[in-house]
Amino acid sequence: MYDNSSYHKPRILIIYTGGTIGMIEDPSTRTLRPFDFSHLIDNVPKIKKLDYEISHIQFNPPIDSSNMNPAHWQQIAEAIGKHYDKFDGFVVLHGTDTMAYTASALSFMLEHLHKPVIITGSQLPIGEVRTDGEENLITALQIAAQTDPVNGEPMVQEVAILFENYLWRGNRSTKMSADNFNAFKSNNYPSLAKIGLSIQFNPDALWRVHDPQPLKVHTGLCTDIIIIYVTPCLTEASLRQQLDTPGVKAVVLKTYGAGNAPADQWFSAAIRDAVDRGIVILNVTQCVNGAVLPKRYYTGDLLSRAGTISGHDITTEAALTKLMFLFGSGLTPRQVIRCLHHPICGEMTI
Repeated sequence: MYDNSSYHKPRILIIYTGGTIGMIEDPSTRTLRPFDFSHLIDNVPKIKKLDYEISHIQFNPPIDSSNMNPAHWQQIAEAIGKHYDKFDGFVVLHGTDTMAYTASALSFMLEHLHKPVIITGSQLPIGEVRTDGEENLITALQIAAQTDPVNGEPMVQEVAILFENYLWRGNRSTKMSADNFNAFKSNNYPSLAKIGLSIQFNPDALWRVHDPQPLKVHTGLCTDIIIIYVTPCLTEASLRQQLDTPGVKAVVLKTYGAGNAPADQWFSAAIRDAVDRGIVILNVTQCVNGAVLPKRYYTGDLLSRAGTISGHDITTEAALTKLMFLFGSGLTPRQVIRCLHHPICGEMTI
């Protein structure tokens, strides 16, 4: 059994990027705008009841998550890397609109992560009378501080999103609602924990590193990736125009159902021409549940034979950021394709 005689107060670093959780109403425009960290903490006096050593850093100025971009992901990753050995866990406060993109990106950027990085926010500002922000922040801190009672290791050893009643793997999550407190869901992977009167972890779902190594922070990200949605009104001219985007290295192709697209000769020909030019095309389903199964239907098989790669059950957010990470690491298209066939940090199931 784990000997907790050497117990120390959990050391948690809060990284405040902005988002609704820290917003206040501008009296002149009646719109919400980011405020500073002291305002946020002043509205959560319960934090003082936690027996933790809590430090914080914040974006200056805090931003609306609609303005989040890869440079901000680099800033978050570098902060975690810089303070990694000083803290037991990290809580990132973030707006909801791009939270799943940030969580997915960080999961790839933080190689050999062995500590919790819990991303949370809220649907209502933390200063409101009714707010989900206070509970989300308190629960995120508790999860970031939680250790395994058997071996004393961190209970969570990955990037995760905490919202209302659930803890989800970050690179499996998608924002599902703009007005419900349970705003996020992982449609193809079970929750890491359920939050009720207590926090009930799902041990079988938690990511585990069996050969821990020092954290390696990757900050190189390629932005020459585009997303193309297949729709009934998509034309050859439109498809080719998108595939001919100057400098594009890869495409997340959002297809119907189990990875299907029109069987028209012009469609597969356009895809094949792009693949022959060295563009990597990752086939990802538009459905929130299920996976790409390219051999199930004739139309999906056509795409596979044209050179697309199956994204299996990966989310759009994880597909995009995985491609950004792989090309940002300096890999060739052939090397990227090999990496797409396998999960890196639990982002898909084969």
